[in-house]
Amino acid sequence: MNEFEKNVQSKRNDAVDSGVGFVVSFGFFATIFIMATVIKLIGS
Repeated sequence: MNEFEKNVQSKRNDAVDSGVGFVVSFGFFATIFIMATVIKLIGS
């Protein structure tokens, strides 16, 4: 067993962290898409 496995810094669930990362990245791209759609509608 290596020393990092013995001394764990974060005991949180990895599924929660990956879910938060997915939601944040999805929200970022959705915001860009919405802004582009609004700009396209204003321009036409």
